[in-house]
Amino acid sequence: MKRQSKGTNMIKTFVVIGDFVLLNAVLLWFHYYASELTPPFFQEAPRTILLVANLSMAIAMNQLPSIIHRRRVKFEQLFNRVLSYSLLQSALMFVFLRIISSGGQLFRFMFIFAAIMFAATFLIRSIERFVLRYYRLLGKNTRSVVFIGNDPSILMIYNEMTSDMATGYKIAGYYSNDTFADCPEELKHLGSLDRLVQEMETDEKENETNTQHKKSAIELAEEVYCSLSHDNSDLISRIMRYCDQNVIHFYYVPRMLGNLQLRLKPERFGDVTIFTSHQEPLAYFRNRLIKRAFDFIVSFLVCLCMLPFLPIIAAIIKLSSPGPVLFKQARTGLNGKTFMCYKFRSMHVNKDADMAQATLDDPRKFAFGRFMRKTNIDEFPQFFNVLLGDMSIVGPRPHMLHHTEVYGQLIDKYMVRHFSKPGITGWAQVTGFRGETKELWQMEERIKRDIWYIENWSFWLDIKIIFKTAITLFWNDKNAY
Repeated sequence: MKRQSKGTNMIKTFVVIGDFVLLNAVLLWFHYYASELTPPFFQEAPRTILLVANLSMAIAMNQLPSIIHRRRVKFEQLFNRVLSYSLLQSALMFVFLRIISSGGQLFRFMFIFAAIMFAATFLIRSIERFVLRYYRLLGKNTRSVVFIGNDPSILMIYNEMTSDMATGYKIAGYYSNDTFADCPEELKHLGSLDRLVQEMETDEKENETNTQHKKSAIELAEEVYCSLSHDNSDLISRIMRYCDQNVIHFYYVPRMLGNLQLRLKPERFGDVTIFTSHQEPLAYFRNRLIKRAFDFIVSFLVCLCMLPFLPIIAAIIKLSSPGPVLFKQARTGLNGKTFMCYKFRSMHVNKDADMAQATLDDPRKFAFGRFMRKTNIDEFPQFFNVLLGDMSIVGPRPHMLHHTEVYGQLIDKYMVRHFSKPGITGWAQVTGFRGETKELWQMEERIKRDIWYIENWSFWLDIKIIFKTAITLFWNDKNAY
């Protein structure tokens, strides 16, 4: 049996030891150098305090272990885990200390202690992450990977693994009856599926007789990623059994249909596991509550700050062009329902408003309207839509009803974007797909990004998108017109 996890277990051990050293160092600092911040009983029973603190950390560590050893860890994942871990450890310590002591100043101390532990732990994790990445770049703590099949989804996994060499994956190659079209030179074709079966059988026979032999790629693999059709169900079962017997991690990669990937995620239906193609993070009440609370607070503050400027903007619009100050248009919202979207009017009143997109040199726009569109000022009334609950600050941009009807017929999965509330800004808009869609592929790319946002939502992703959008207030987006 392979000793696959030796390096990873060593990393986990170092992280655990480092956390306990950090905890005790912080407590000793309080004891010797900041005693005025600690409750009186801290000086009377320091050993008891150390015992309680270390016990609290052990429990928190068991419930929320470090994820630094994972091969692909995003900044926001690391931040969230450290924050949750520090808060749980501090809360447990507070409860235990409250039980054994009635001394004062405990709440103030625990607040300061939690802040220091979070900051110090996050700093340590960042250093550990940097060291680990460097360690893997040296060829240490690597994982040998074999692919099976030539579905395009395998290439997507390969590109993810090789996009950052610090992840520590070593790709041996792939087994398939047919080779990849436009295959990277570094991705080696190891042979047909028949050869794969032959190598597995040879390995099993040689193991039974304890005979030494030259090991094949599948024998040396630590992870196997398989993307075969269900017509090969017997072979898939055979590969899974081989992986189980040889302590190889087996992963099944859903095949792609045309240029679309099946993003299947497990759900429990009684005692049965089923798979759904869409399980959005915002399907969970907690996430919806966080997003709605953020939307309401921010949009309320924005609307409040905009009040002094409304008469000035309204006057300039009126002087620039006859007609209403606000432009109202029916658009498609959450679950395909229609709502009225508000904007400052940036065009002369025209009959094509509900059918035609704005173009670069659109004669319908007046001078101040061009300025508002360039700086996104025209979108500010949509914060009122956010207050009403029809929109979110971040989400897929709401399309006019005509476009929903047209593109719903032309683009597969177009309607999936309506599983989320529409937004004032979105992932597509900050990744280069804002404005006019002259060709169908531009709208297809926008839809892909809208769906990606829905499937990968996080609070930190919203913050990132808002930050990128705010930059356009000072540096004009070339697609804003």
